[in-house]
Amino acid sequence: MMRNIVILSFCFLSFVIKSQVIKSMKRLPDTGQNTSYTLTFGEDNDFNIDMPYFIDNGDGTVLDTITGLVWQKEDGGEMTIESAFNYCDSLTLGGFSDWRLPTAQEGFSILNMQFVNPSLDVAIFSQSAAEYWWTSEFQWNDPTKVWVTNAGGGIGNHPKSETLSAGGVKHFHARCLRSDITPISLSNHFIENIEGTISDLLTGLIWQKTPFSDSLSWENALSYADTLIVGNRVDWRLPNIKELQSINDETKVNPSLDNSIFASGNAKKIWSSTTLPNSTTRAWYLNTQFGLTTYAEKLLRNYVLCVHSPVESTSSVALAETTDFSIFPNPFTDQINIVSKNGKMYDYVLLTNQLGQKIYAGSKIEQVDLSSLSPGIYFLKINEFNIRIVKR
Repeated sequence: MMRNIVILSFCFLSFVIKSQVIKSMKRLPDTGQNTSYTLTFGEDNDFNIDMPYFIDNGDGTVLDTITGLVWQKEDGGEMTIESAFNYCDSLTLGGFSDWRLPTAQEGFSILNMQFVNPSLDVAIFSQSAAEYWWTSEFQWNDPTKVWVTNAGGGIGNHPKSETLSAGGVKHFHARCLRSDITPISLSNHFIENIEGTISDLLTGLIWQKTPFSDSLSWENALSYADTLIVGNRVDWRLPNIKELQSINDETKVNPSLDNSIFASGNAKKIWSSTTLPNSTTRAWYLNTQFGLTTYAEKLLRNYVLCVHSPVESTSSVALAETTDFSIFPNPFTDQINIVSKNGKMYDYVLLTNQLGQKIYAGSKIEQVDLSSLSPGIYFLKINEFNIRIVKR
């Protein structure tokens, strides 16, 4: 059957609280991806929340206005992880001496997913021969491996012996940071809400607790997220890769998500909405065996964990509940009719099932015979030029 969705405003009721964290960044920055790679709504480019904005201080340092962190403009060059700690501890730059190596999440925060090799804004940060940049975090229970970001845009756990100075063949560089913002100690990272959602106190994001039970292709994952209803909310989406990486716990493995909070089950590989810009048939995902980010062909099947932004986003399409259009019959059997009120017109409709799979897309759904569809719940989205209306 079909019925109108009522979008409710409500408060979360919480009953589970876990894990202490340090909040060192004001906000989690966007990936910077500003190109569209699909006609399916919900990709990274469709949501621009806290887009990266850096200020060159003119003294060899760069301010990230989103996180509040201050970075070296030019990295310190290739070195071992031990030398990287010493280098940052002894660095004096921009009149300050309180420099340090970034945490894994801080290091990942300055990457820009619109670029590759390096995945940095080189109009801001100086070019270097770095293939990887050290962070201050070692793999849990293995002091021979360190979390590093890479020039291709990912983050992963690598043997510290891989760098040239330790006898390896790769270039691991150090880029230090500092901050004038006092880090905040949060007694809890996540709060579990009884309606099946998780509140992240570090980023402010709200997460689906349980991934969808089946794996999906990337396009179907976007559509599933766009039709999801959890906790009376319809404005769910596939997270970008920075948002997805932000819930990773570097102190846990297999899964690297807190399984007392997230019911991740067999969902080892979780899609993000972010495309690999130099190979656009691929998209980034989080591998929860250890927590590294990597990419796969979009036609392959990975799992889906959706996110909701409690703050207003600058989505290129606004979500609205409206009575400007009448949908009948409802429930339908073989045909759907859309009647405009107040003389308004629509330019496009999309009919999907509960998996987010497309049934029809176009501007003449009234002429389509739908009698072969199985009984169930379907979602109809009406694009009234700049307004997206959701009906169930």
